[in-house]
Amino acid sequence: MKAVNEKGKEVTEYNNKYWLMLDEQETRQVYATKESQTEEMKWRRWADDWLVHLISPNVYRTPKESLASFDYIVREGKFGTVEGVFAKYIGAAAMYVIGKRLKSRHNLEDDVRQDLYRAANEWVAAVGKHRPFMGGSEPNLADLAVFGVLRVMEGLESFNDMMSNTKIKPWY
Repeated sequence: MKAVNEKGKEVTEYNNKYWLMLDEQETRQVYATKESQTEEMKWRRWADDWLVHLISPNVYRTPKESLASFDYIVREGKFGTVEGVFAKYIGAAAMYVIGKRLKSRHNLEDDVRQDLYRAANEWVAAVGKHRPFMGGSEPNLADLAVFGVLRVMEGLESFNDMMSNTKIKPWY
C-alpha cells in the first residue's frame, strides 16, 4: 500500500510483512499461543524499525571506529591494494559523516552507545529470565532478526562494548 509517512514522503507499506502464511495446523505447531505469535511480530518490527538504525551511528561513531570498521570491511572483502586504500579512507570518512546524520535523523542520544545499550537490555528483558530465546527453547524469527542486526557489528569496538555493558551476552 502506498502511504505518506510523518515527514511527508511517499512510502510503500507491506501490511502483512511480519505475518507468516501458515494454515491453522502449522500455526499451532509453530506458536504455542496467539500471544507468542503477536510477540514475535512485535519484536521483528522493533528490530527493523529501531535496532537496525543504531548500527551505523555506533560502528562509525568516531573517526577511529569508522576507520577500524572499514579496515575490517576491506580485509574481509579482499579488495585490491588501490581499491582497498580508497575504500578504507574515503569510505570511513563518508560513513563517519553519514553516521552523524543518522544520529540526528533517528533522534539518538549524543552518546549513541547509550541507545545501543538500552536496546540490548530492552531485548534481554523481553526475552526474560525463564527462557533462553524469545521463541522459548529454540530461537524464533524475532531472535533471528535481532541476531542478524547485531551480527554485523561482530569484531568491532561497538560490539565488544555492547557485550561488556549490557546483559545480552548469554542470549547472543
